[in-house]
Amino acid sequence: MLQYYIKTTDALKRLRADQEGVVSFEYIIVAVCIIGAVSAVFGIGAGGAIGTALTGGIAAITTAFTAAV
Repeated sequence: MLQYYIKTTDALKRLRADQEGVVSFEYIIVAVCIIGAVSAVFGIGAGGAIGTALTGGIAAITTAFTAAV
C-alpha cells in the first residue's frame, strides 16, 4: 500500500512541475467554459434566452410593419 502512495505522490509532483501540460489543460478549461456559455445562452434548437428574445423581437417588428402598411 505504501508503494502505491509513493508512486502516486511522485506522479503528482511530476505533474505539478510539468508546465507544458498545464497550458494545454488551461486551453481545455477555457474551451469547455466557452462551449458551456454558448449552449446556456442559445440552448438547444435556438430555444435559449437569446433565441427567444430574437424570435419575440422579429415577431414584434413584423407585426408593426404589417400594421403600418
